[in-house]
This record gives sequence, C-alpha cells and structure tokens, in this order.
Amino acid sequence: MLLTSLIATEEGATMVQVASLFNQLLQHFPRLEFAALVKKHQAERAAKGFDCWTQFVAMLFCQLGHADSLREICNGLSCCLGKLVHLGIAKAPNKSTLSYANEHRPAALYQELFYTVLGRCRAQQSLGARKRQFRFKNKLLSLDSTTVSLCLTLFPWAQFRRTKGGVKAHVLMDHDDYLPRYVLLTPARASDVRVAHQFDLPPGSIVAVDRGYNDFRLFTRWINAGVYFVTRPMHHMVYAVVESQEPPPTSNILSDEIIRFTSKKARQTFKHQRRRGVVWDEANEREIVLLTNHFGFGATTIANIYKDRWGNRTVFQGPQAEPENQELRRYQRERAAHPDLDSLAGYAAHQVAPSLVPGPLVAVQSGHPAAPQPIYLS
Repeated sequence: MLLTSLIATEEGATMVQVASLFNQLLQHFPRLEFAALVKKHQAERAAKGFDCWTQFVAMLFCQLGHADSLREICNGLSCCLGKLVHLGIAKAPNKSTLSYANEHRPAALYQELFYTVLGRCRAQQSLGARKRQFRFKNKLLSLDSTTVSLCLTLFPWAQFRRTKGGVKAHVLMDHDDYLPRYVLLTPARASDVRVAHQFDLPPGSIVAVDRGYNDFRLFTRWINAGVYFVTRPMHHMVYAVVESQEPPPTSNILSDEIIRFTSKKARQTFKHQRRRGVVWDEANEREIVLLTNHFGFGATTIANIYKDRWGNRTVFQGPQAEPENQELRRYQRERAAHPDLDSLAGYAAHQVAPSLVPGPLVAVQSGHPAAPQPIYLS
C-alpha cells in the first residue's frame, strides 16, 4: 500500500513523493541518530560502498517479508525497482556483500540502536498512554512465557518432544506502557521457575504470574528482595488459616484470609505467612483463588492487579494459556491432542475449506518491470 502526496519543487513544478508503509516504519530510526551510532562503533571502517543503513534496511525487510534466505532478501528488494530510493538506499545488495557484512560488522551497533529506539518509544508513549486504574505508585510487572513451535526437520537442535520442536520466550512486561522490560529466549525444555530466578526485579515492584511460577524458593527470594507477587496457587497446596477478614459486602470478594502452608516442604523452605483471597469471576461464572505477599492493599486491589494481567494475557499466550486441569510447571503449556492436527498424516484439505476468490495475478520477473496487463483467476 502506497501513500502519495503532491509537493511543489523550487522551480514550481510538482512531483509525486512516495511514502510506503516500509518508509513510514523507517522514519522511527532517524538517519542522524543512526549515523552517530555507526561512527561510535566504527561499523563502516574499511567499507567500500555498502553502508550499514543498506544492511539495516535489508535485514528489516527480511523480518517483515518473512524471507528465509539471502536470495529472497536481495531478489525481493530488487523487485522494488525505483522505490528503493525512498528507503534511503540506491540499489539492492548482492548476496555475497550482505553475507559478508552480517558476518563481520559489529552486532553492538544494532543492539544499541534497539535500546535507543525502545527508550524513545517509552518516553513518547508511542503505543498510547496507559489509563491508570490503580492508586499505588509501585511498578506493576507481568512475567510469563510462551513456546514457539519450530520444524524439527529444519531445527533438529530444538527437539523437546518426540515429534515436536521449539524454543521458549520468557517476557517481563511493564504495565506502564505495555512494552517488554526483558525478553529471554531459551530451549523449550527450560523451566519457567529457573529462568525467573535470573530476573532482578526492583524492590517495591509487584509482579503478576500464573501457576507455572509456584515455587517456595522463588517466593522466598522475592520476599527477601522486597518484591511483591500476585499469583494463583496450585490446587494441591496444603495450608492452615491463621486469620480471616470480612470481605466488602458489595464487592466480588468471597473470602480474604491469611494462611500458613503446612506441607513438609513448606515447613522446611517457606515459613512465611501468605494472603489468600477468593474472587468471583462474573464473566466465566467461577471462583478464582489468588495468593500474594502484600498485606497492605485491599482485597479488591489485589484482584484488579491480577485482572489487569489477565486482560492482557494475549500478549503472551492467548485465552487458553492457563488450563484448569493441567500441570504448568513442566516443559510447556499445550492444548489437548487432536487426531488430525497433531499427527504427521494430518491432511490440510479436511481442516481448511478451500474458497474461490476472484483476483488479479500480475506476472513479475526479477529485474524486469511488471506485465502491463494483469491475469485474472476465477
């Protein structure tokens, strides 16, 4: 999709300035700022014509176009013909030139570019200001993970089931601007609890997690660091009620209790008292049990903290991320097996019904202009 606008030149003539969606995306990376980073990291030292900006545009095109090889990147940019000048590059790179640049130019340039753009987006609230619904000033975070499936034929190192492969993305999200504070990619077999020990959360912050992070050692570490957590306890946790408080009569809070875990492991590793609340979920007509180490907030505030995470769980795994009858502390969260979708003999024709949609087909050859007449399919 191209957006066009007419502008007047100095001689009084008019010309069409093309601003593609790709060009609009590149405007978030100012050229002067990019040039300063290139000079700082000496990324173009001994370069002969192929600059870092062309490399950056090519690799960004690779991500947006889902290109799988250098040939697809270079040929895809070559098909743009005269539109490349609006991206700030003169011509499409060669495969050997791009490969050499990716191998020898410093990755620290693009790492600092990422954090520079991320800091600017946070300062300008580019994703929109978050409507604050809490009165406290604590930093509110969400920690979760999702498994990215990979083809075992192409990525045999990613095997974690007999016929499945994948990696796991662990995301720490900030609720102030809904941008990730930290993203860590691990093998799919990596435990969520072990990875959570690597995150250094600021004291006084509140982190909302699901059942997959129920671990007494992790809870103790957060308590000693002055970090508050809100989670859902496992069904098999054994506890005794120390104190019970009367919930507000007009709220959806069913109970508000201070408990102490009584299992043998809890008595050895976790002797802290916790707060347990039961909330009625009107949308799904069920009870939700919450566990926290914050005793100062009201029960309604604790419920809203987890609800805020629950309302944005699609950032991580979608509406089926936390099944009721599934152990979440293992390798991954997955839906129930399906004989058609999960088997190697699954036939796509029985899963997606074909549809005939009339539309134009334009013949294009690499390095040549498109055909003058479109070919119509019916």
